[in-house]
Amino acid sequence: MLEKTDYIYGIRAVIEAIESGKEIDKVLVRKDLKGDLARELMEVVKHHGVLVQKVPVEKIERITRKNHQGVLAILSAITYDSLANVVPILYEEGRTPFIVLLDGITDVRNFGAIARTCECAGVDAIVITRRGGVGVNADAMKTSAGALSYIPVCRETSILNAVKFLRDSGCRVFAASEKSTIDYTRADYTGPVALVMGAEDVGISPDVLRFCDETVSIPQAGKIGSLNVSVAAGVMIYEVVRQRRGVL
Repeated sequence: MLEKTDYIYGIRAVIEAIESGKEIDKVLVRKDLKGDLARELMEVVKHHGVLVQKVPVEKIERITRKNHQGVLAILSAITYDSLANVVPILYEEGRTPFIVLLDGITDVRNFGAIARTCECAGVDAIVITRRGGVGVNADAMKTSAGALSYIPVCRETSILNAVKFLRDSGCRVFAASEKSTIDYTRADYTGPVALVMGAEDVGISPDVLRFCDETVSIPQAGKIGSLNVSVAAGVMIYEVVRQRRGVL
């Protein structure tokens, strides 16, 4: 159950929260919401790139029965970073960037588990998107065992743009896909690295795959076609750690 401090309700209150720069995870809007103020809200969320979900009013009323006017904004549990800020700082500090990108992952439990592994392994940042994926909410924070409070999370317009930025910034971008014939241990992760992990159902999007430098896979001997993404991420992340410790 959300705490009262986790959300804002009412059309005008939500508009003001977005325009003041509050970190919004998503906005729930009653399916049949109409009117001038509702149109203004939709213009504001579109301008600021805020995720909107049109839902039955019952979903909003499970969170609050106060005068919500058919609109409720769920606040993010953290302040997001951006790759444009994080990556230059890593280089300035003399560090070798290690970034994990999540392309279309929607399960907050997987997200939280990956974040926990990232924090333990010393990953420098996690990249998610503003739309079509997970956000940092209370469930993700709980699953991550608090790790999301310590590791930078960059919320970008798209994973494709993030991949292009990282390549331009000197990172070699690796995609994890069961379709690859290259064993993940054969790749060299000792330089600046970005790992892309795909969605639970469809994997990494084709457009993103085309821009990655190399696609690798984790060998499997069982009958099930793929590993859970949080497990696969853990395997990949600790191969980077293993190789980097080997050159220290």
